[in-house]
Amino acid sequence: MSLRIDKMLANMGYGTRKEVKKLLKSGVVKMDGVIVKDPKTQVNPETQIVTVWGEEVEYKEFVYLMMNKPPGVISATEDDMEETVVDLLEEEDQIFAPFPVGRLDKDTEGLLLLTNDGQLAHQLLSPKKHVPKTYFAVIDGEVNEEDIAAFRRGVILDDGYETKPAELIILKPGTRSDVEVTITEGKFHQVKRMFQAVGKRVVYLKRIQMGPLALDPSLALGEYRELTEEEIEMLKNVSAHEIKKGNL
Repeated sequence: MSLRIDKMLANMGYGTRKEVKKLLKSGVVKMDGVIVKDPKTQVNPETQIVTVWGEEVEYKEFVYLMMNKPPGVISATEDDMEETVVDLLEEEDQIFAPFPVGRLDKDTEGLLLLTNDGQLAHQLLSPKKHVPKTYFAVIDGEVNEEDIAAFRRGVILDDGYETKPAELIILKPGTRSDVEVTITEGKFHQVKRMFQAVGKRVVYLKRIQMGPLALDPSLALGEYRELTEEEIEMLKNVSAHEIKKGNL
């Protein structure tokens, strides 16, 4: 992998291209111990060592972040009126220009993946992949076996769309039920509208899993961390044939 040294340094937060050119001219940038001043110099970050002021630049092309999204924040990269999930990131992570993979409603909490790896994002969001997403929900109304059967068949939403089969598990029955629901598509407000279709209302919703990736229970609301190498590989290996309920 080879790229221009000014692009590499700009990507790693050393300033704009213009600022990086000034940095190079000042003679503080070295490649394999040799001062580099030409911004067009090609560098292979995997085999060559670049230093700035004597400190090694640890280059990475992609960033993969798991966030426990808090309520009241929108799943977008920027917004003139609302706080976004990208606003919650440290500047050192924002420089990679990550974006949320899919969306969680403003009032929905839980697992949100942010990355600048467009290929992986497309793979996870592709309708052909049927990547399952699991939610914990609190329902106003008593969820029963009829609802489980209806979800298993697929329900008709308010716009006439028939959902794909979904798995509904009752965790705590009652007039206010705790449930877990797994869907394989991502229609607008889908979980809320599915319960609306069976005469019930979602009062709390939290995504806890996406494909093989489960929300880290140690992450407080608004906190995030980088994915481990193992988690990244799991996501890259996602396919419709590999995902089975037993491995969710």
